[in-house]
Amino acid sequence: MGGRGVGPVTGTEEPQARTMESTTVQRGAERIVGSSELTQRAVEQATAAARAPGAVLIVGQPGAGKLHFARAIHSWSPRAARPLVIFSAAGSPASRQPTELFGRSDHAGVLAQAGDGTLIIKGIDELSGSARATLLQTLETGSYRLEDNPEAQPLRCRILMTSVSGELTAPHSRVDVTSLAERSEDVPALAAQFLATSAAESGIEAVGFTPEARRWMVDEPWVGNVRELQERVRQALLLAGTGAISIEALMLSNDGDEVPSFKEAKRAFETRYVESLLRRCRGNISRAARLAKKDRKDFYDVIRRTGVNPQEFRS
Repeated sequence: MGGRGVGPVTGTEEPQARTMESTTVQRGAERIVGSSELTQRAVEQATAAARAPGAVLIVGQPGAGKLHFARAIHSWSPRAARPLVIFSAAGSPASRQPTELFGRSDHAGVLAQAGDGTLIIKGIDELSGSARATLLQTLETGSYRLEDNPEAQPLRCRILMTSVSGELTAPHSRVDVTSLAERSEDVPALAAQFLATSAAESGIEAVGFTPEARRWMVDEPWVGNVRELQERVRQALLLAGTGAISIEALMLSNDGDEVPSFKEAKRAFETRYVESLLRRCRGNISRAARLAKKDRKDFYDVIRRTGVNPQEFRS
């Protein structure tokens, strides 16, 4: 499986309705970028799952890169040249889920649409109780029934499922995708990949990150996981333009394309800067003030202005 690095290239897992993809995917086309031990382990699990024929459960926090791993398993498997269908449980009302999954005589469900390829079910936790029970029975028996036809239909596709809880009583392989905070050594390589991709899409010649920005990215907890890192890098590139991306640009980047006013930007930067320092200093205001090269009283005034509570960072 040449051309594969380690760690998810993308964590984008936007809520979406059912989509179908019938493109040919070359083995190794889904690159995995990173070098941490946890990501290495996930890649080993995914590689083994790609070779096995059964269902796969991919577990991780929102934005950790579960969908990317699911795509990788498909592209590394013998079914790579066959259809890839993605079904979002969260994007389908509970009353419609059985029809969308299993189909009717007048409506092909995603199990049939996937044919001999792969079906990815995003958010297995979001399936209704009845739909999940029927799906588990399908995995156990290798067959399913249309809503209006009792005749058993053979299960031809392979099913990959993403989950936050990881609770599933059915035969399956498992891949654990850990949070980005647990594998911070992956951040530089991921950030560089996202920067290159965003620069190519935007037509901007990327310079790179300043040393301060690189240090900040590694220390940041990334509550939104890989998805948040990807979006911040994209937005920071738009703010920085052709220059090196600074810590300020990364801290000011947000989920929208709108550029904040100077007053809003200053307030946002101060808040994120204070939170970052207090997190690093475990809530110790004196130490944080020294790192910021400010008098303790002046730094405390900044804390009060931002509304950040130092107690939340003490442990």
